[in-house]
Amino acid sequence: MLYTQDVSRSLAGTIGQTGLLEADFNSYLGATAGALETLRAQHKNDTLPLLRLPERSDDVEACRTALASFRRGAEDVLIFGTGGSSLGGQALAQLAGYRTPGPGADQGRAAGPRLHFFDNLDGQTLSLVLRDLNLKTSRFLVISKSGGTPETITQCLATFEALKTAGLEWNMAQHVLALSEPGDGEKNALRRLAQFHDIPVLDHDPEIGGRYSVLSNVGLLPALMLDLDVEALRAGAAEALAPVLEGAAPEDCPPAVGAALNVGLAEKCGHTAAVMMPYSDRLRLFSNWFAQLWAESLGKEGKGTAPIAAAGPVDQHSQFQLFNGGPKDKLVTIIMTASAGVGPRISEAYATDPLVGYLAGRTIGDLTDAQQRATAETLARNGRAVRTISIDDVDERSLGALLMHFMLETIISGHLMGVNPFDQPSVEESKVLTRDYLKTM
Repeated sequence: MLYTQDVSRSLAGTIGQTGLLEADFNSYLGATAGALETLRAQHKNDTLPLLRLPERSDDVEACRTALASFRRGAEDVLIFGTGGSSLGGQALAQLAGYRTPGPGADQGRAAGPRLHFFDNLDGQTLSLVLRDLNLKTSRFLVISKSGGTPETITQCLATFEALKTAGLEWNMAQHVLALSEPGDGEKNALRRLAQFHDIPVLDHDPEIGGRYSVLSNVGLLPALMLDLDVEALRAGAAEALAPVLEGAAPEDCPPAVGAALNVGLAEKCGHTAAVMMPYSDRLRLFSNWFAQLWAESLGKEGKGTAPIAAAGPVDQHSQFQLFNGGPKDKLVTIIMTASAGVGPRISEAYATDPLVGYLAGRTIGDLTDAQQRATAETLARNGRAVRTISIDDVDERSLGALLMHFMLETIISGHLMGVNPFDQPSVEESKVLTRDYLKTM
């Protein structure tokens, strides 16, 4: 396996009365069998396209073809999309160095254009960007599954006006690429705009919800722009999915184990939060992706646990005080990386220094490795539920496996909780009210 999962430090036998009794854990784990059978049936009859993505390649070639023209002459690519239309792409982009400290943080390791994700709507931000950008060398990727996401459509309309003002209206097709579900312009605003301006549009699978779309062309487009290996990404996802499709027992299916642990802790031990804490700069935005997936999928009918995005070791100096000293109501998931021996090595010349001698001869990664292990053990010693997931490399294959694992874990958790992990009724209610308020302004 590309990753290993250890849940022992969340059980009562290890951490005491705040942990889940092993009998209860086994009961919840057994109850996942129905969800696993449903997933196998959905894969067989093609009713959950998410499960077929790891084996597809046709959509990859369609993305490459569209980007061949789109990237030509581009120095900056602005990606308009919110929620699932952006968070997965950002998580993938971090593999190439996007939003990691240092020069070229928007470009990563690729020699291509700089990427900028506009996943939040702020009028002042967009005004300054459209004013200061060189629009001739800028490209705009617009992603909206429904084609009617108001934040994204607003960004798109403002961009059209900026391009017109710059005298680039005649070449709109070179500057803008859209991604939306199939349909005509009668109900899909993005498709209507694309048709009017002769802008190319790629199809978003209507059966794949935004927060589950990271392995589809929604995530592939940003990944390919940064020259990531998307075939390896999907191969990793296939490996995480394999135990489900092969009919493995729940205890041999890591997503089922994770779901049983989460729901058991929530219902039997009063846990109210799920902390995601990876020890890698290149996984920090993975935590944000997880937060949306978990909250929007399971926060229904008064149920669900609150996701908390964290990162190690930086949050050992902030949120960790709450995790270890606050209420014992959180499951902390630590993603541990094989960091020992990685990075600059501290000179042995400091060996006799009374303050920093313990660092002499060690690499930066040695310290990180010690910190991630110490954090897990400290939480457990203080009766805090902690799960560790260990990966050897932070690369396309391992990230693909993590993404698939947590999508499956979320779906199985929904089954155990008795909620639909694919809808978002509260989000839709807010969208309706937003339109009503605009009408009265």
